[in-house]
Amino acid sequence: MDVRTQFALIILFLPLASFVLQIFFGRRIGPRGVWISVAASFVTLILAASMLFTVVLGTPMNHYPEVAWFSVGDFSLTLGFQLDNIAVVLLVVVALISSLVHLYSVAYMKGDVRYTRYFGYLGIFTFSMNGIVLAHSLFMMYMFWELVGLSSYLLIGHWFEKESAANASKKAFLTNRVGDIGMFIGMMLLWMVTGTFTFQDLYALVDVEGANLFAGQMGLLTVAGIMVFMGAVGKSAQFPLHIWLPDAMEGPTPVSALIHAATMVAAGVYLTVRLFPILTPDALLFVATTGAITAVLGALTAITQNDIKRVLAYSTVSQLGYMIMAVGMGAQQAAFFHLGTHAMFKGLLFLCSGSVIHAMHHSLAHKGDHETDPQDMRNMGGLARRLPITYVTMFIGALAISGVPLFSGFLSKDAILAGTLAFAAEHHQWWAVLFPMAGFGAAAITAFYMFRLIFMTFHGKPADEQVRQQVHESPLVMTVPLMILAALSFAIIFTLPGVNPLHADGWFTRIIPQGENLTGFAQLGAAHLEHGFHEVHGLTMTLSFAVAGTGILLAIIFYLFRWLNAHAWAERLRRAGVYQLSFHKFYFDEIYDAIIYRPFLWLTGRAAWLDWEIWDQWFIDSWGRNTVRISNVSGYLDYTWLDQKVVDGFGHVIHWLGATGRKLQTGRIQNYIVWALAGGMIVFLVASSF
Repeated sequence: MDVRTQFALIILFLPLASFVLQIFFGRRIGPRGVWISVAASFVTLILAASMLFTVVLGTPMNHYPEVAWFSVGDFSLTLGFQLDNIAVVLLVVVALISSLVHLYSVAYMKGDVRYTRYFGYLGIFTFSMNGIVLAHSLFMMYMFWELVGLSSYLLIGHWFEKESAANASKKAFLTNRVGDIGMFIGMMLLWMVTGTFTFQDLYALVDVEGANLFAGQMGLLTVAGIMVFMGAVGKSAQFPLHIWLPDAMEGPTPVSALIHAATMVAAGVYLTVRLFPILTPDALLFVATTGAITAVLGALTAITQNDIKRVLAYSTVSQLGYMIMAVGMGAQQAAFFHLGTHAMFKGLLFLCSGSVIHAMHHSLAHKGDHETDPQDMRNMGGLARRLPITYVTMFIGALAISGVPLFSGFLSKDAILAGTLAFAAEHHQWWAVLFPMAGFGAAAITAFYMFRLIFMTFHGKPADEQVRQQVHESPLVMTVPLMILAALSFAIIFTLPGVNPLHADGWFTRIIPQGENLTGFAQLGAAHLEHGFHEVHGLTMTLSFAVAGTGILLAIIFYLFRWLNAHAWAERLRRAGVYQLSFHKFYFDEIYDAIIYRPFLWLTGRAAWLDWEIWDQWFIDSWGRNTVRISNVSGYLDYTWLDQKVVDGFGHVIHWLGATGRKLQTGRIQNYIVWALAGGMIVFLVASSF
């Protein structure tokens, strides 16, 4: 067996072994047994990093082992790995975030009533994500796709005794099912057109020359691509299925970092990148539009949120929209690059928020205050000196996500924004301008709400000085992951010689081909970027720096120096109705409740009434009732009339005759003579009458 296959098998199944160990033997081993799960996750990180190292050195990873699973007639399915450069990069991302979350959780979840079970759930989730990354076909990916949905349900609802957490896990699970049904339908349509689920076969069939073979079915291919993309809409929380992600913050904060920052939500972007070569131009436009709406919607909603994790949740929605928009415009390199950088700084931001919440929770508990929300930024303030490591690392994460130069977010967001300008320059229709407007607008808003979070949490006057005095820095096992992710949020790591991801000689260009190296409809989708990307790069850098600076400056004015009163401006916007739209998340939950949930519940209530009252009780049960009535009548006739009147009647008559006749048998001769004479007289009289 090839060593690459061996590494892939270990990376895939080691987290599953960790899950089995913790679920079945965790309580017997005890809390120290969680370090086995931590060690297993770091082993997968070492193996994945070793494969990535060979790619960085210039050796392409093109390894596609597979084995037959089953066949029925002409239909057959195989199981296998698609070990290429893209898969290796995401394996490292998943392994790195999973390992740091495992380590962080050792302290964060200490004392939890289901401590070992939690680490078991982390294992099954990591196994599922690795399966998605390694899958060589849509069918195999779909199996792990559903398993990710299950494991995320278990992690979000870890504290299921809280009604909000239980509801959030169900909401996430059911919302994702909507997208997954669309994905399954799209897979079937794609198989109907191409006859295969395997990515390599799809790429070979739908190439530039072969695209003409499907000319008569372009509409069906477009529909199939969009339907498969619906799976990404669900998993990556894209409009209109984005509603589950903010509620999922009810789960433990390390779970938020693992699932909703770097891995599960990235699965949708990964799927879209995998599908990119077979998406038609119309399907790509649909993808780009969905991403643009999501990017702006998430950013606008994050502005007014006060829960520190909800701000980051809507930030994740917005950043995922960026990536999806970039893929739709043909900038799939920039999208995948942003997926990697975003995993680092967003995972950092979530873990930092967990450190803040951990410190606030203990401080409030020390005070005896169980009513104050430890996640509400209005209850914080002035924590910078009390949480120095958390503050510095979170500040670095905010700079990175805002696209400030010298940080990784600047590189990847700059590439996406350059793609929007190149797209608009290539397409001369008025609607093409909306994409750069969405990109730069969301970038400015992102910088504003991220530094609003920083200033409300760490600067200014504390809401409660007694609480602030009790706040202390998190333990080393929690701060070490913060420092590692903060280091990975600097741009220098991605700009070293031979490592620059978007440079012509960089390793990332070798990971995702571009231009003439693309196949299928991908050439049509990316052709405009080949001509315009470099021409707009200088303008993009200038505009990107300007919008990020504007957002940060506004946050400084409103929340650091307070030269303008944020509450007063919020009140003005509230009177105009704008603030309420953002604060109430554009009323998506209320709208869905009004047009989907309540009508559906009413319909199911009517259906239940028809099923119970009409079908069950009137129709089905009436057979039983009528049968009982008929049997009662039959029983009455059988017992009262047939048995007692007819059958028993004959017996009574014979008995009476016997009893009467017995009285005649007296044994006296004179009596017999009398009866004989009487009988003779009767015979005589009867005979004489005739």
